[in-house]
Amino acid sequence: MNAAITVAAKTHCGRVRPINEDSYLVPEGDSLALVADGMGGHRAGEVASSMAAEAIRLSARKAAGRDISVKTAVSWVRQANRAIYRAANEDLSRSGMGTTLTFLYFMQGHVMLAHVGDSRCYLMRGGEVYQITKDHSLVAELVRKGEITEEEAKDHPYRNIITRALGTDDTVAVDAQDVDTRPGDVFLLCTDGLSNYLETSEIRGILAESPPQEACERLVDLALDRGGRDNITVVVARLEGEAER
Repeated sequence: MNAAITVAAKTHCGRVRPINEDSYLVPEGDSLALVADGMGGHRAGEVASSMAAEAIRLSARKAAGRDISVKTAVSWVRQANRAIYRAANEDLSRSGMGTTLTFLYFMQGHVMLAHVGDSRCYLMRGGEVYQITKDHSLVAELVRKGEITEEEAKDHPYRNIITRALGTDDTVAVDAQDVDTRPGDVFLLCTDGLSNYLETSEIRGILAESPPQEACERLVDLALDRGGRDNITVVVARLEGEAER
């Protein structure tokens, strides 16, 4: 990892669910930050998300800090997808398991972002926060088509249905983009256990006021205060340097 970066993470089971099926990674001798939100009964979601994280970690480790292309990022995700799909079909107790996946691979002056599902990546730059992933969910599709409003989506009965996931089919469509970075940029990766409870303006306030570890604590605590009915995972990465104003 060439750029100087400060990264922190926090995960919490929430107040309702008995196990945490989220997984995350932060850079440890590599350039990778990642969140994954597993689904499936009998701990299968936990297996799926951890398999996705491990597969991407191994791919990133092999890259050894070299720049990667969009094509390479997509191939990493599809390789992880095939491994999870095979595991689900080899063990009936894991049938139907799957996971979301959102990861950042940091390079000098830019970052590769790859994404499947409804976990999110936000970017804070120049004092503003932007969601730079598109949710692969039923309600997000309805919003994009103009059939419901964003406000209606928050309480929609189908808000938890995702339209893409790793492991549920032998192939998967992957969103990937190469994003230019600037000193002071702050990236937030999170599962829907956070984004379902916080407005973008609230995320902006916390990221603007707090260093990464404190931001993680505050974000998770706020989601818990508002019910915490899902697992909650956040990763905050700040590129060192003076932020744009």
